[in-house]
Amino acid sequence: MTSPHPTATPSRPGARARPGARAWLGLLLVLGPVLLVSMDGSILFLAMPRISRDLAPTADQALWILDVYGFAVGSLLITFGNLGDRFGRLRLLLIGVAAFGAGSAAAAFAPSPELLIAARAVMGVAGATLLPSALAVLSERFADPRHRARAIGIFAAAFAAGFGIGPVLGGLLLQRFRWGSVFLINLGVVVPFLALAPLLLREVRGGDRGRVDPASVITSAVGLLSLIFAVKHTAADGPTPIALITGVAGVALLAWFVARQRRLATPLIDFGLFRDRVFTLAIITGLVPLAAWSAAAYLSGILLQSVLGLPVLHAALLALPGAAVLTASCVLTPAVADRLGKRRILTLCHFAIAAGLLLLLPAATGGAGWYVAATAVSGIGYGISFALVADTAVGAVPPERAGAAGAIAETSNELGNALGIALFGSLAALLFRLLGPGLAPTLEETLRQPGLPAATAAEARAAFSTGLRAAVALAALLHLVLAGIALRWLPRA
Repeated sequence: MTSPHPTATPSRPGARARPGARAWLGLLLVLGPVLLVSMDGSILFLAMPRISRDLAPTADQALWILDVYGFAVGSLLITFGNLGDRFGRLRLLLIGVAAFGAGSAAAAFAPSPELLIAARAVMGVAGATLLPSALAVLSERFADPRHRARAIGIFAAAFAAGFGIGPVLGGLLLQRFRWGSVFLINLGVVVPFLALAPLLLREVRGGDRGRVDPASVITSAVGLLSLIFAVKHTAADGPTPIALITGVAGVALLAWFVARQRRLATPLIDFGLFRDRVFTLAIITGLVPLAAWSAAAYLSGILLQSVLGLPVLHAALLALPGAAVLTASCVLTPAVADRLGKRRILTLCHFAIAAGLLLLLPAATGGAGWYVAATAVSGIGYGISFALVADTAVGAVPPERAGAAGAIAETSNELGNALGIALFGSLAALLFRLLGPGLAPTLEETLRQPGLPAATAAEARAAFSTGLRAAVALAALLHLVLAGIALRWLPRA
């Protein structure tokens, strides 16, 4: 989630206090890449049954298709933020948008799961250039702090809305077109942006923050991916030597990464900030709700289509109330927080998400109405998380460390989006493997078996529903714990 911190809002001497039409047109233009980054974290949720039917990915490949994008974005956000300061934000933004378009085109026509995963990884690397650069370039157009705050508020609301809009837009496209259309639509934003950005936006460079440490970038990305590979491989195929080796290697690399950051003059992640309890809770509130949301959205997409048998358009329309509540909650939260205080509003965030997740438990047998209620209630909490995490994190640290705090807050959102599918999705996959009929590792593959008896299909759907309930219940429990921690840690004032 982007944050209005001082380091991201440079201004030029002599700039006009009141922004003109060109500045607002620049804002409208920048919102395009912002929506792409957030929508592409969720637009595949309803498309996965179609992709599974056409490309036949394994269980772990299906999870990689979904979350390699989020891992690439999250692991490289801070790196590209530093590179943009040194080499030019607008230049990096143009390169990133062009690469995002190329990755989208490749994904749309990918003939195999492996190539689709590779294309999604390219999109993730490109997406990591967009958020920090777009915010800096946008802020340059608004010199007056009041107008700049309004522009950044619109920026943040658009980013939050993209997460909710993604599944809805994906479902609408899939009603009439093949699954590749969810990627090709990105080109409708990429081409106009590349044509108009040089006319409406200016180059922005920041101060020298020191060199980017390549070893930190490599070890953080490889360590995280190795650990997640081990979790997914274990869920899909059981404990194997390769899963054990990669898991241990991932933990070791991440431990070395943390130790290295404490020795660097300009670390990739300033772990010293986590000594502050308020900051720590804010970052956790950025990560865990996104993890719960992404996992619930992904598993619910399969539930609606493969368990309840709803057409993809019907499933997309059912997501609209939740998306509307999420967006409204994000917009209204700052005003409500001023009245209630951040302690109460962040506690409400976790209680609302937990309540919404628990409402999803009976959906497999009670019908789609439970799904609509679940997304509407949890949408209140997700909107609060989007709106307040960065501001709370930045406000908890000294002004000179606000830039580092904002970057960590942004990263926590993206990693949470990917980790939710990796961890909660793997739990659901594990339970399906243990409780299902054993004909295939996923529900979609099982239902495609020729001559499948009705009783076996029912057994497979029941096994998937059990996995969904377990993942959702665990996520709800985590949020109840976080609500208690918020009440204990956050000051009353």
